[in-house]
Amino acid sequence: MSDEQRRRDFADFLRTRRLRLSPEEVGLARGGRRRTPGLRREEVAERANVGVSWYTLLEQGRDVNPSREVLQSIADALQLTPDERQHLFFFANQPYLIETAPSDELVSPALRRVLDALTPTPAYIIDRRWNYLAWNATASQIFLRTEMAPPYEYNVIWRIFTDPEIRLLNKEPTWEQVALQVMEEFRAESARYADEEWFKRLIADLQRVSPEFRAWWPHHNVRGRADAHKTIEHPLVGCLMFEHTTLQVPAQPELKVMIYTPLPQTGTLKKLQQLMFS
Repeated sequence: MSDEQRRRDFADFLRTRRLRLSPEEVGLARGGRRRTPGLRREEVAERANVGVSWYTLLEQGRDVNPSREVLQSIADALQLTPDERQHLFFFANQPYLIETAPSDELVSPALRRVLDALTPTPAYIIDRRWNYLAWNATASQIFLRTEMAPPYEYNVIWRIFTDPEIRLLNKEPTWEQVALQVMEEFRAESARYADEEWFKRLIADLQRVSPEFRAWWPHHNVRGRADAHKTIEHPLVGCLMFEHTTLQVPAQPELKVMIYTPLPQTGTLKKLQQLMFS
């Protein structure tokens, strides 16, 4: 999409969202006769705490670059849904970062049924803090076998760097390779939340208890997620070989579904069936 087309679509989107709102819906008196339905531009500008002339430029498709804060204010003024907000940010050429509180990051019953249906394939869901939110029985047997001390007992990063048993599980790549890769992925994804006190506490506690984390974190290395093979040495059934895939939940982009598919012709599926069904 060209910049000109994007600005035109942005203007049309703003205008249509404004015209669908009645004064009564936003707590305004209708007042005198209105020539067009919906809110006036000055009413939206006032609710968004921006200048009328400046807002008019947006609806005219002019080359104006609103900040994220201004976009949030306009979205609030127009009572946009989460999907509409994402659309608005796209047209404004701004990344849409969903501000999801931990209490809002819930796993739907449908997603839980998906996890259960994947058994005996291990699968779990993590949130933006890399906390385990939900998992199937196989994932519990493989990744959550040991109990951890609070306050991060269900955090992926905390477990990797502080649980001695996880060091023994990882065969290929080695624990050091896995821990370094996961830390770099975590750093890349958590950068947008770097000012949150929860992340500051987690990182400080990891630096305090883990010599490896303390040595690696200052390097500022980052990497994106990628599908990969993983070999785990399970204490009950022995060597398990997987292909690891990460899926995103469209309705809740902060959630990630982690699936460990047994590699064919390795005997892994048979061992998982033995572990879960015998």
